[in-house]
Amino acid sequence: MILEQELEGKTLSPQEVRRILKTDNKEIVELCKRASILPRKNSKGQTYFSYDEVKNLRKVQAMKMNFPVESTKETSAVMSILNSLRDMENNLSNKISKVIDEKLEGMDEVVVELIRCKTDNETLRQKIIDLNKEIYQLKNDLNSYKSVGLGFYKKREKHVWE
Repeated sequence: MILEQELEGKTLSPQEVRRILKTDNKEIVELCKRASILPRKNSKGQTYFSYDEVKNLRKVQAMKMNFPVESTKETSAVMSILNSLRDMENNLSNKISKVIDEKLEGMDEVVVELIRCKTDNETLRQKIIDLNKEIYQLKNDLNSYKSVGLGFYKKREKHVWE
């Protein structure tokens, strides 16, 4: 207990941490990542750890020892499953893309036909407007004729004010 109290304020160098944890720098880096510990640097640029950080690293190391990483056989099985899933995803994407391309293949022709129909529709609409104007003029001309009897008609003169 007294030793722990003395160590609490002390900082430890990477060499001391390696000795305490009985490991190499590579595993210390991995343990730091797992424990979310960022080693600090002193004013001289030397890396150091606090006593609490080393305690946390020791706990993470103990947990790692109790739950070792999967065996190579399990890892290869997981990798095989992941590769199979990736292949299935690619196959599905390719098939869906092919179906969409086939469905959209004729759409260009449909769009061109729609544009042609729209143009024809506008042309016919303009012809209707012109014909309605002509019908109006013809009706006015027809109304300007008055029957004088015996099947004869006389055209009334149009006055400027009419």
